[in-house]
Amino acid sequence: MKGKAADDGNSKERRRFNPAITIISTMKSIKAWAAQDKNGLKDFMKAQLKVAIILFIANAGNKFEPAYPRNDNHAPTMFWIVNALLAIGTFFTWKWEASKVGRSGSGNPRIICLGREQTEEWKGWMQWAFIFYHYYRVYYVYNEIRVFVSAYVWMTGFGNFLYFDKKADFSIERFVSMIIRINYFPLLLSFFLTVPLELYYVVPLHTTGFVVTMITCWIGYKFETACGMGYWKSRTMAVALSLFAHIIFYETPAVNFLLLFSKEYHFRFQADKYSAWLGMASGLLWGKLGDYMQWAHGYENDQRRRIVSIVQFCGGFGLIAFWYGLFGSIQDKYTYNPVHPYVFIFAVVGWLMIRNCTRYLTECHSTLLEFLGRHTLETYVLQFHLFMTHNVQYIPAVIPGSGADGSAVLKFLNMLLCGSVFLTTAVFARRVTVATQVSVVDLVKNITGTMDTSMTQVVPQQSTERKDSEHEAEETIELTKAESGENGFNSTKVLD
Repeated sequence: MKGKAADDGNSKERRRFNPAITIISTMKSIKAWAAQDKNGLKDFMKAQLKVAIILFIANAGNKFEPAYPRNDNHAPTMFWIVNALLAIGTFFTWKWEASKVGRSGSGNPRIICLGREQTEEWKGWMQWAFIFYHYYRVYYVYNEIRVFVSAYVWMTGFGNFLYFDKKADFSIERFVSMIIRINYFPLLLSFFLTVPLELYYVVPLHTTGFVVTMITCWIGYKFETACGMGYWKSRTMAVALSLFAHIIFYETPAVNFLLLFSKEYHFRFQADKYSAWLGMASGLLWGKLGDYMQWAHGYENDQRRRIVSIVQFCGGFGLIAFWYGLFGSIQDKYTYNPVHPYVFIFAVVGWLMIRNCTRYLTECHSTLLEFLGRHTLETYVLQFHLFMTHNVQYIPAVIPGSGADGSAVLKFLNMLLCGSVFLTTAVFARRVTVATQVSVVDLVKNITGTMDTSMTQVVPQQSTERKDSEHEAEETIELTKAESGENGFNSTKVLD
């Protein structure tokens, strides 16, 4: 009997790991996906056809002539004029929406700091400055632009930490979804336009930040569920281990491993070596910050709210002044770059303190900036080929007389024309990328057998301290929603 039972067990194991059965099952899943009316093969192929059109437009734009060297377009005054125009647009698209009560439906409205709309707004105006910094060659704002890039990477660690910590969704679907969203379109551009991926250096920075955050949160989750640690101890241990790994890699000769890829990556990754980690650390403390925001800007004490608003504004202004006075004002970027990874956080925290120093400001955002922020990935990669050309090294002169020696009016009109084509294509590219992303994720769900679930979740053990820390996270809109240099080298010098 025992022998028969053993044989039955071995037979089950053979059936479970039978490659032929696995292949047949996978083919059936692919067939089922291909037959879907929505997000199946049909929608996927439509998206790829549209991608081909975008690649054709980008290739034509990248080779456009006539064009003149970007260095001949040095115009700091125009940089500030277009930023003033953005400020006017921000004023006319300012939207207020009162705070809402929590999911319990009772109690005072929750004060949300850095919700999704505000995050997109932040990304929007930083991207605007980033693009026009390139376009008008405004060298003296280099340090500020470096802070903006680091703020983007900070948001990668921050947003993904909040997501994984709340959802415990470490599924293959989530991984594939984010990898496609971040990398799919840039990789196609790089391949079909024969452009070094280094030109889009922010893409590998975001990808690495996402993967590191996912691993860190998984370790913290395992500390809690497998080792029986409390919420704070498990998450603090995971974030501390992540910091240790960062130090071992970036502060030792191990960082020279990046030279196997390129000198450009070696510089870029070191410039933002702690940005994503600082985002994770901020995400860990976000629940406590939510408690502070509720105490400081809630509805219980108007006098306290006014005093705290003034103190918070002054504190934020002081942090930015501290960064600028000691570091941001350094004119030699080769002197500033080595200290940047350790000090940019002062400017980031200072801005967040000012932006959320009153309840009214937490409830407002600009719909124009939010729109720009939703398309930052596409505008980032397409700026090099449509708004500028020849891999960001030249300015296209579409309107006759708008060349390097042309009139300021014609050059401005030329910028508006190129910008309109550029932004329209970026919006189109985002829609196509999301369509591809959703279709591929549905395919993965079919193969893994999770098609009937909207999200693969593993609910961790709940504890009082975890519930307290999640209270704010539940009200924070997810930052990683699916839909929603002269120090460079050769032709990939973009942030200089």
